[in-house]
Order: sequence, then C-alpha cells, then structure tokens
Amino acid sequence: MTYDFQHLSKEDALSLLNLPDEELPELLEAVYSIRKKYKGNTVSIQLLTNARSGNCSQNCAYCAQSQESKAHIDKYRLVAYEKLLKDGYTVTDKNLARHCIGLSGIRFQNSEINEFADEIRKLKKETQSPICCSIGFLTPEQAKILKEAGVERINHNLNTSRRFYPNICTTHTYEERISNIKMLQSMGFEICCGGIAGLGEEKQDIVDMLFDIQAIHPQAVPINFFIPIEGTALEKMDTSYLSAEYCLKVLCLARLLNPSSDIRCAAGREVYLKGKEKWMFYAVDSIFASGYLTADGQAIEDTIQLITDAGFEYFVEP
Repeated sequence: MTYDFQHLSKEDALSLLNLPDEELPELLEAVYSIRKKYKGNTVSIQLLTNARSGNCSQNCAYCAQSQESKAHIDKYRLVAYEKLLKDGYTVTDKNLARHCIGLSGIRFQNSEINEFADEIRKLKKETQSPICCSIGFLTPEQAKILKEAGVERINHNLNTSRRFYPNICTTHTYEERISNIKMLQSMGFEICCGGIAGLGEEKQDIVDMLFDIQAIHPQAVPINFFIPIEGTALEKMDTSYLSAEYCLKVLCLARLLNPSSDIRCAAGREVYLKGKEKWMFYAVDSIFASGYLTADGQAIEDTIQLITDAGFEYFVEP
C-alpha cells in the first residue's frame, strides 16, 4: 500500500474504498497513527435529544420525519423542557462530551427560534454542557439569537454527493446546504458536517461527499450507515454492500481527509460493525449513545464498556 495520506487525490480515495479486504489491517494501522497524533487514544460520547419530531416539510427519502414518510414515529412541535433538562443532566452526570439537539424541519419562524433559545438559556444555566443543534436553515438573525443563547456548534450534514443529492431530496438543494454552512461559519459557529453511506449511491459519491466536507473544515464529521425504515421512500433499499470492511474503509477515508476533526461513527454502527467495533476506533474518536432521533441505540454504560473493552479510553469532559 503506497499512498501519500497527506495529499490524497480523488483517485487515491476511490482506490482505498476498493481496497481488497485482506489489506484492510494495513490501512487501519496507517490511519490509527494519524488518529493517535491528533486525538490520542480517547473516545468521546455524545447524547442526542430529538427536540422536535415529525411534520417536516422536506422529502428526504431516508428520513422517517419526511413529509412523505408513513413511518410510525412520535410527532411533537417541541419536546417538554423536562426531557431536555433530563438529557442535559445525563450529559453532565456521565461526563459526556456534548449534548446534541435535533429539530425536524428546514425553516423556522422567529417566534419558534426565540422560544427554543429561551430553553437553551435555561439548559445552559443548569447543566453548562456544550451544545450542538441540528436545526435546518437559519437566517443570520436567528443564528445570532441561538449563539447568544449558548449554542456553540451547529450540525448540518451534506448527507451525500452533489451529483446524487436529487435522488434523495428535491425540496431543497445541495448548494443551499453549503451556503447555510458558510453563513454559520462566518458567524463563528463550530460546524458538525457529515453524511450517510448506504442510500444507493456509488463509491465515487462517497469520495465526492467527503472531499466537499474536507473543504468545509468542520470540527466534527459524523458518518451514518443507513438503516432502512419501514414507511420511508427507501424502506426497501438493499444495504447488503455495507459490509463491516467497507464501513471501516469509509471511516478511514473520513479520518484521512479530516485528520484533526472529530470523526464520529453515528447511526448504523450497532448493525454493520457488530463484533468489529474495536477496529472502528482506529479511525473514529467519537460515537453516539442512547439513540439517533427516530432509531434506538446502545445504552450509555454499554457504550463506555465497548470503548474500554476495545483498549481505548473513555474521554471525560474536563
């Protein structure tokens, strides 16, 4: 294996995704040396709260909260503050790295942003935990309100490549996502930006998406492995090509292109990497516990045990 990992071309990146499985251990060792240089031997855990669920105006084909989804999920305009606070205290009590808060929808009225900002202020006062919000397209004025309320980081995933994007969503564009991220960065927000493997895309789409993410320079890169949800447009998607080996190659490529970012293995790790999670940590330094918006996940204590059993250290926020 002869690659200049500091100057990967798209051709190099594609060849890494096509790497024979028997060469994967060598790739993992090379990637681990980079991961260790920037992130040491620690793994951080994030907790995700679904603060607003369902009734989204967008038609993202993978999402149970889409306007076209028939999936059976809870729907509510804004979660009770008691739930938000309970999760906030869990982040504090368990010494988790960050409280991630997701809200369905793409655009919000100013009154909704003000209401949510009031809850963030109370939450920050009581828990002091770092907060990241996934909250669609904000106006500069709305973004300023949330920043002043205590939101340090915004999640806005690209999800897939520019070429493939119209296959999964037609109610907004890829460029709108890029523009939103640039606006948020100009206002001083940290950015969490990742994507999804398993939507029916080609390997070149994964490469293109990760190169676009690299150009954004996000603080965190969450990589999801798609789990088809009954009632969504992609409920019958064949994800059999998401072998543990292929998923590990995607994570390795994410690390190589974003060496200093938090590389987070998000949804799907419990399904596609089961039994091989140790190798996941050679590339990633961050994972979720307790679920992913509308999908269940591994319990926090089990997640901590997973990290230590793999020979890594559970990162405790100082």
